[in-house]
Amino acid sequence: MDKGKKEGRYQRLCRQIEDLLLKTPDTTAAMATISAVLFNKMEYFFWCGFYRLDDERLIVGPYQGPPACQILEGRGVCLAAVHQNKTIVVPDVHNFPGHIACDSRSLSEIVVPVRNASGQIVAVLDVDSKELSSFDETDALYLEKIVGLLTR
Repeated sequence: MDKGKKEGRYQRLCRQIEDLLLKTPDTTAAMATISAVLFNKMEYFFWCGFYRLDDERLIVGPYQGPPACQILEGRGVCLAAVHQNKTIVVPDVHNFPGHIACDSRSLSEIVVPVRNASGQIVAVLDVDSKELSSFDETDALYLEKIVGLLTR
Protein backbone atom coordinates (compact mmCIF):
# COMPACT_ATOMS: atom_id res chain seq x y z
CA MET A 1 0.00 0.00 0.00
CA ASP A 2 1.46 3.37 -0.92
CA LYS A 3 2.22 5.83 1.86
CA GLY A 4 -0.52 8.35 0.98
CA LYS A 5 -3.23 5.70 0.79
CA LYS A 6 -2.02 4.11 4.03
CA GLU A 7 -1.99 7.46 5.82
CA GLY A 8 -5.50 8.31 4.64
CA ARG A 9 -6.82 4.96 5.79
CA TYR A 10 -5.22 5.34 9.22
CA GLN A 11 -6.66 8.85 9.59
CA ARG A 12 -10.16 7.48 8.91
CA LEU A 13 -9.58 4.56 11.30
CA CYS A 14 -8.39 6.88 14.06
CA ARG A 15 -11.63 8.86 13.83
CA GLN A 16 -13.75 5.70 13.68
CA ILE A 17 -12.01 4.09 16.64
CA GLU A 18 -12.15 7.30 18.67
CA ASP A 19 -15.92 7.49 18.11
CA LEU A 20 -16.39 3.82 19.03
CA LEU A 21 -14.33 4.13 22.22
CA LEU A 22 -16.59 6.93 23.48
CA LYS A 23 -19.23 4.24 24.04
CA THR A 24 -17.38 2.37 26.79
CA PRO A 25 -15.08 3.18 29.72
CA ASP A 26 -13.95 -0.47 29.85
CA THR A 27 -10.35 -1.07 28.71
CA THR A 28 -10.93 -4.69 27.67
CA ALA A 29 -13.87 -3.68 25.50
CA ALA A 30 -11.78 -0.87 24.00
CA MET A 31 -8.91 -3.26 23.22
CA ALA A 32 -11.35 -5.70 21.61
CA THR A 33 -12.79 -2.90 19.49
CA ILE A 34 -9.37 -1.67 18.36
CA SER A 35 -8.29 -5.21 17.45
CA ALA A 36 -11.46 -5.88 15.48
CA VAL A 37 -11.40 -2.61 13.54
CA LEU A 38 -7.73 -2.82 12.63
CA PHE A 39 -7.84 -6.51 11.70
CA ASN A 40 -10.86 -6.04 9.46
CA LYS A 41 -9.77 -2.77 7.81
CA MET A 42 -6.04 -3.34 7.20
CA GLU A 43 -5.74 -6.17 4.68
CA TYR A 44 -2.09 -6.90 5.48
CA PHE A 45 -2.78 -7.51 9.20
CA PHE A 46 -2.66 -11.30 9.73
CA TRP A 47 -2.90 -11.13 13.54
CA CYS A 48 -3.78 -8.08 15.61
CA GLY A 49 -4.18 -7.94 19.36
CA PHE A 50 -2.99 -7.06 22.80
CA TYR A 51 -0.78 -8.68 25.37
CA ARG A 52 -1.20 -7.42 28.95
CA LEU A 53 1.85 -6.98 31.18
CA ASP A 54 1.88 -9.21 34.27
CA ASP A 55 5.20 -8.75 36.12
CA GLU A 56 7.85 -10.04 33.69
CA ARG A 57 5.48 -11.84 31.34
CA LEU A 58 2.76 -10.91 28.88
CA ILE A 59 -0.66 -12.56 28.85
CA VAL A 60 -2.78 -12.52 25.72
CA GLY A 61 -5.72 -10.12 25.72
CA PRO A 62 -8.32 -9.30 23.09
CA TYR A 63 -7.19 -10.18 19.58
CA GLN A 64 -8.27 -11.08 16.04
CA GLY A 65 -6.69 -13.79 13.92
CA PRO A 66 -5.51 -17.37 14.42
CA PRO A 67 -4.89 -18.77 17.93
CA ALA A 68 -2.16 -16.93 19.82
CA CYS A 69 0.53 -17.77 22.32
CA GLN A 70 -1.24 -17.45 25.66
CA ILE A 71 1.81 -16.32 27.68
CA LEU A 72 5.02 -14.70 26.48
CA GLU A 73 8.01 -14.70 28.78
CA GLY A 74 11.75 -14.28 28.65
CA ARG A 75 12.17 -13.20 25.02
CA GLY A 76 10.38 -12.05 21.87
CA VAL A 77 9.48 -8.82 20.10
CA CYS A 78 6.67 -7.97 22.54
CA LEU A 79 8.90 -8.15 25.60
CA ALA A 80 11.66 -6.30 23.73
CA ALA A 81 9.22 -3.42 23.18
CA VAL A 82 8.46 -3.39 26.91
CA HIS A 83 12.13 -3.54 27.95
CA GLN A 84 13.23 -0.95 25.36
CA ASN A 85 10.21 1.22 26.15
CA LYS A 86 9.46 1.88 22.48
CA THR A 87 7.68 0.71 19.34
CA ILE A 88 9.58 -1.99 17.47
CA VAL A 89 9.19 -2.67 13.74
CA VAL A 90 10.54 -6.03 12.55
CA PRO A 91 10.76 -6.39 8.75
CA ASP A 92 11.65 -10.11 8.97
CA VAL A 93 10.86 -11.96 12.19
CA HIS A 94 13.32 -14.72 11.30
CA ASN A 95 16.14 -12.18 11.74
CA PHE A 96 14.98 -11.05 15.20
CA PRO A 97 16.98 -12.80 17.95
CA GLY A 98 14.63 -14.59 20.34
CA HIS A 99 11.52 -14.18 18.19
CA ILE A 100 8.60 -16.29 19.45
CA ALA A 101 6.76 -17.89 16.54
CA CYS A 102 3.14 -18.23 17.63
CA ASP A 103 2.24 -18.88 13.98
CA SER A 104 4.83 -19.83 11.37
CA ARG A 105 2.96 -17.84 8.71
CA SER A 106 3.89 -14.53 10.36
CA LEU A 107 6.83 -12.90 8.59
CA SER A 108 6.91 -9.29 9.81
CA GLU A 109 5.69 -7.60 12.98
CA ILE A 110 5.16 -4.31 14.78
CA VAL A 111 4.74 -3.99 18.54
CA VAL A 112 3.52 -0.78 20.19
CA PRO A 113 3.64 -0.21 23.97
CA VAL A 114 0.34 0.71 25.63
CA ARG A 115 0.66 3.12 28.54
CA ASN A 116 -1.65 4.00 31.39
CA ALA A 117 -2.44 7.60 32.39
CA SER A 118 0.81 7.68 34.41
CA GLY A 119 2.88 6.72 31.39
CA GLN A 120 3.71 3.20 32.58
CA ILE A 121 3.55 0.34 30.07
CA VAL A 122 0.60 -1.92 30.88
CA ALA A 123 0.28 -3.84 27.62
CA VAL A 124 1.42 -3.97 24.01
CA LEU A 125 -0.41 -3.93 20.71
CA ASP A 126 1.10 -6.69 18.54
CA VAL A 127 0.42 -6.86 14.80
CA ASP A 128 1.75 -9.56 12.47
CA SER A 129 1.75 -9.84 8.68
CA LYS A 130 2.21 -12.80 6.33
CA GLU A 131 4.40 -10.57 4.13
CA LEU A 132 7.95 -9.35 4.73
CA SER A 133 8.52 -5.65 5.49
CA SER A 134 4.80 -4.85 5.89
CA PHE A 135 5.26 -2.21 8.58
CA ASP A 136 6.94 1.19 8.48
CA GLU A 137 7.04 4.57 10.23
CA THR A 138 3.48 5.34 9.09
CA ASP A 139 2.16 2.24 10.85
CA ALA A 140 4.21 3.11 13.95
CA LEU A 141 2.92 6.70 14.06
CA TYR A 142 -0.75 5.84 13.68
CA LEU A 143 -0.77 2.71 15.82
CA GLU A 144 0.83 4.77 18.60
CA LYS A 145 -1.98 7.34 18.20
CA ILE A 146 -4.60 4.58 18.28
CA VAL A 147 -3.28 2.93 21.45
CA GLY A 148 -3.06 6.40 22.98
CA LEU A 149 -6.85 6.51 22.77
CA LEU A 150 -6.97 3.87 25.53
CA THR A 151 -5.91 6.44 28.14
CA ARG A 152 -8.56 9.01 27.31
